Amino acid sequence: MSTTDTVVATAITLTGAGLDPFITHASTRDWLAGPGLPADSGLFGFAELARPGGPRTVGGPGDRLSAELRDQLVIGGLLGPVDLETESVLLDGATGEVSTTFFFHDRPDLMDRRPLAPSLPTLVRFAAATDELAGLRGQFAAYAGRYGTKAVAEASRQLLAVFEEGTDGEPAPFWKMAALIRPLALVAGPGTASGLALDLPLRLLDEEFGRGGVVRFEEVDFPATLTHEPTRRFLRETGLPEDGFLFQLDTDLPLRTLAEYYTDERELPDARLPARAEHLIRLGYLIEDNSLVVDGTTGAVLNWSEPEGVLYPLNTDISTLAFTLWLLHREHAIDEASGHALTSDTYDQLALTMIQVLSSIDPTGTTTDADWHYWTELFQDEAGGVL
Repeated sequence: MSTTDTVVATAITLTGAGLDPFITHASTRDWLAGPGLPADSGLFGFAELARPGGPRTVGGPGDRLSAELRDQLVIGGLLGPVDLETESVLLDGATGEVSTTFFFHDRPDLMDRRPLAPSLPTLVRFAAATDELAGLRGQFAAYAGRYGTKAVAEASRQLLAVFEEGTDGEPAPFWKMAALIRPLALVAGPGTASGLALDLPLRLLDEEFGRGGVVRFEEVDFPATLTHEPTRRFLRETGLPEDGFLFQLDTDLPLRTLAEYYTDERELPDARLPARAEHLIRLGYLIEDNSLVVDGTTGAVLNWSEPEGVLYPLNTDISTLAFTLWLLHREHAIDEASGHALTSDTYDQLALTMIQVLSSIDPTGTTTDADWHYWTELFQDEAGGVL
């Protein structure tokens, strides 16, 4: 028999020495030798299974680890952006239970386990359901072409029902979070009528922020260089929340170009202004000395970092900016309704989930080659309590 792992199409399996001596749980051995683990999961990577000789244990005899953690097998990890440190996925070879942990190489005594699934078949089933939702296929194929808050609520209930089956109604926090947050991507459909990236449901922002919390602009508020008509129409008819978490809209004066803003408010040498500053319309501020601007010609939404003198991509356009602000506000409301269960002990998993939802709707700035991105950096700011 082979003593190395085998990757067959979309499955990773183990045979021979890959299973011995650490994996003794009979049904787990059968699963790894048979169906195996998916090689193309959108949530997990199982590269550790492809090591010659099978997966390694977390630690060795000299490590400052509990015996329980030391004997766990590292079989993969959660997938995330390139620069985002994520958890490793562990398998208990004696019981078949699956958990996660962060590796603290300098302080292994601080490492602990988080439950993920009672077995590998359950893990595979949950991951497959989540992937089907993302792709609107399989059991979630009926949602193709359906968008809005009703579709979000129904998909959330359906996904949660999948996770509750086989876990006595108490899936691990990672899956509860997935059921509550990932369906939010269904709220808006691809842009057709709006001429923007997304068509947001009518009154979506009013219902979320309150009509008094959404600011709509008039023609007299627009600088002459804001010529992108879909953006003008969105700002007139839909508007933006005045206080959208991590973003404060300028409402005291008509919208100004970045060049006008610095002429009126700040002292900054002209050489420090970005190119085409007269075509960049400032919508408001983000964090210290960072402005949210929209390109008046293309409609692209950018982050102008004054300290760095750099324009960073922020959102594809005004519609995906509005979705981002809605997503943040909805997450806060969900977390509050759950008694802050989302952020109590699993903030890092929540940040990862939010980044994945945002990138599925608006990849601008969230791609692996991006140098820096305001939303993804701020989502990870656990100390700042952003989420």
